[in-house]
Amino acid sequence: MKAAVLNQIPGELEIEDISIDKPGPNEVLVQVVNAGLCHSDLHFMDAAWQTQLPAVMGHESAGIVQAVGADVSYVKPGDHVITCLSVFCGNCNLCLTGRPNLCRNHSAVNRSDEATPRLSKGDGTAVAQFARLGGFAEEMLVHQNAVVAIREDMPLDRAALIGCGVTTGVGAVFKTAKIEPGSTVAVFGAGGIGLSAVQGARIAGAGRIISVDVTADKLETARSVGATDTVNGAETDAVAAIHEMTKGGVDYAFECIGLKATCEQAWSASRLGGTTVIVGMMPFGEKIEIPGYEVFMMEKRLQGSMMGSNSFRVDMPRYVDMYLDGRLMLDEMISSHIHLDQINEGYEQMRQRVGNRTVIDFS
Repeated sequence: MKAAVLNQIPGELEIEDISIDKPGPNEVLVQVVNAGLCHSDLHFMDAAWQTQLPAVMGHESAGIVQAVGADVSYVKPGDHVITCLSVFCGNCNLCLTGRPNLCRNHSAVNRSDEATPRLSKGDGTAVAQFARLGGFAEEMLVHQNAVVAIREDMPLDRAALIGCGVTTGVGAVFKTAKIEPGSTVAVFGAGGIGLSAVQGARIAGAGRIISVDVTADKLETARSVGATDTVNGAETDAVAAIHEMTKGGVDYAFECIGLKATCEQAWSASRLGGTTVIVGMMPFGEKIEIPGYEVFMMEKRLQGSMMGSNSFRVDMPRYVDMYLDGRLMLDEMISSHIHLDQINEGYEQMRQRVGNRTVIDFS
């Protein structure tokens, strides 16, 4: 099968023919129909983070089950599925206490080092699966706890977005912050995750939703999906503008980019007693600086959100329903469709802040 492989860091993706094994116990073979380009992969391609190499990248995918291994009872061939990097074991303390998105029991969902690798090159070299998925490929072989079955009337290019960006952004609002109706909200970043956070705030009944970005086109899209106000950070002091607009700051600030500067801006934009949620994937080792006195004197809170605090087998079908009933707007988030061999051009556009979500079509 054809797949986009990262062979060195930093580096571009290379389209290669690699071999994929048959499903083993608890494994599912998925024909990938669509995959979204997410900024998280770019962090590894640009050396902000490290991963095992060589690796098939990609983690925001949707497709159709082709075959299942022994002990798979959750899905069957023909089922439409979304994959998710929050692969859970189902048995650890985090899973059993309702936080499967934080599960780190990877040995329970990976093949052992002694087993035949799921993916390999022609010379027998094992190929890793980024985020235990490897979604930039014509097929994926994953643990059954990496997939969620969805309605067949859901378009799979829209469903792919739910696999990461939508669940991360909407979930940060719904599940991590649990905002109240009427709240004031600021969302820093109007990419896939930021636009999803804006929509989560709209659906949850926020009274005022301020989208902050440095690209006019992205801010226009943010307005189309629910932002009541926009601030162009390239033209004005975003924190000062938010304080002026809200007379003291927002109840909830969501940082959806992954930069030290915008994390600190989000903190500064929140009011006394406000909550700042860090959603973006920051470069490994980066530190955030905030005034210590504001934590106790102002009772401000700093909260992390890993993949929208998801329980994805429950959450993703709900997000599918929200799209199909018109509440969640996904059509507006897709700026282009490409083929797999155009993937590096797609990521270069992301570096240049062109467009919103780019989706690969495999069919």
